[in-house]
Amino acid sequence: MLAPELIELSIDKEFVEFKVIPNTHGPITESAVMALLELPEFSQLHPLEIMIQKAVTQVNKLSGQDDGQFEQFFKIAERIDGQINVKVAEDRMSAQMELTAPWGGEKVTIQGILKALKASNVCMGLSKVKIQALLKELSRKQAGETCECVIASGKQCVNGINASTERKVPLARERLLQPQEREDGTVDMHNLGAIIMVDPNDLLLVKHPATEGTSGYNIHGEILAPVPGKDILITAGNGTEFSSNNQNHLIATVSGQPVETKTGMQVDDVLNIKDVDVGYGNVDFKGSILVTGDVHEGMVVKSSGDITVMGFVDSGTLISEGDVIVSKGIIGRQLKEKELSTKIRAKGQICAQFIQYSDLEAEGEILVTKQLLHSYTKTKQKLTVSDTNGRRGDLVGGIVKADNGVIAVVIGATAGTKTEVFCAMKQDKLKQQAKELDKSIKSMVVTGLDVEARLRKLPPKSEWQNDEMMVEQVQMMLDEKSELTARRASEEAEYERVQHQVVNYYQDFHIEAHKHIFANVELHIGQAFNRTQREHGTCMVFNQGKELKFDYETKH
Repeated sequence: MLAPELIELSIDKEFVEFKVIPNTHGPITESAVMALLELPEFSQLHPLEIMIQKAVTQVNKLSGQDDGQFEQFFKIAERIDGQINVKVAEDRMSAQMELTAPWGGEKVTIQGILKALKASNVCMGLSKVKIQALLKELSRKQAGETCECVIASGKQCVNGINASTERKVPLARERLLQPQEREDGTVDMHNLGAIIMVDPNDLLLVKHPATEGTSGYNIHGEILAPVPGKDILITAGNGTEFSSNNQNHLIATVSGQPVETKTGMQVDDVLNIKDVDVGYGNVDFKGSILVTGDVHEGMVVKSSGDITVMGFVDSGTLISEGDVIVSKGIIGRQLKEKELSTKIRAKGQICAQFIQYSDLEAEGEILVTKQLLHSYTKTKQKLTVSDTNGRRGDLVGGIVKADNGVIAVVIGATAGTKTEVFCAMKQDKLKQQAKELDKSIKSMVVTGLDVEARLRKLPPKSEWQNDEMMVEQVQMMLDEKSELTARRASEEAEYERVQHQVVNYYQDFHIEAHKHIFANVELHIGQAFNRTQREHGTCMVFNQGKELKFDYETKH
């Protein structure tokens, strides 16, 4: 073992000095030198391994040589204060502190921690409890050991909630197929209840305003502005007004039938007609129309509100700015190729129990509770051919184009009737919308960087704060930056929403058959196509990788 006298502390007590004569003490080993550093006086100091290796190499090289008679001098250990390392996350929403126990040097103190935090500009979201716990843990560590934890966390902003509406009255379509229960508990399938009517001062609609959201902050104290919720415009339609007690409450001012509009509601005068036939003539009415009987062949009924027919529509034309509700059935016949005798057009929904050989087009959903046969059906929403229990609902023949998918109990027929179903054909439009949003966001990023660069180049405020023109120019740049930030945040939120729609498009919009899909049914979902060659049981059909997948396990 090497003599302890070979090492001593430097005059300033910061280093361990190793003084050795190669010819007297050599050759030596690294382990022998390290053993000297285990002496109580030096054990808390940090070994300088590279210097120890150098010392061993040089001493052994000189050992037995002429130059080996001279004393060699090396610094082989040093005193190191406790270390504080603050790591700020890239998004500046958290900071992690790493503490290292000292090698015989000054211990980490709370004052030192505060100084390090200030140097890293960590000033918000600090946890005093976590810092104290970290210091306590450090006190149990050996020299050079570390401990760490997150000691500061920012607060994410909470984006505002979009405005929404809550309808407080039922609509005529919701009355369809709600048979009334008799006193004995049985159901009267012919009695569909009273016509939906409202009186003055009845509450129709409640608007829940958009919220601004809650600001957040990062650990540098910078405020994170939320994206305000999008407002929606609610207008008082005919026969309605906003309550004087609450401007978010839409109430009726007249008696009539409540009708949903794109921007709110209106209360229509209700034109009551027994039958629309050649004796009564065609109808064009500004309001809702209630036909207690039937609409006969060749007749045309137009309404600025809902059209409700309690009986049948037989080879007639119904055009509505609202919903078309037919309690019994819509019947037509084939005139010539791709031309049918009955035409139904609705800005809202189309609802009926039974439809055959009819040309249907709706901006809202189409609901058929029993059968949809040999018709041309087009909706921007979903087509449902099913009763409320999912036991009956046949979609047979014709062509269906439903943007948001199809639900039916049975699609096709045992006889192999050709039935064409198209849905989810607009993913490319969504992709294009996302592409345009992405381009716009990138453009705003470039513009924002340009504005920030111009702001950074400004001379100190003291040089221009009394120059009105300069102050105005700076304010204009700040306003531009603020507007860009808000617009970018809004478009980024919209981009995320559209991207989510694109990614989940075919999962959300698909075809469901609660019992059967028979042979000779042409299924189109986006660009994927399949003509069924056999009967399929209960299933959901998805576009998966541009091919149709039949899923027989998913619960409806």
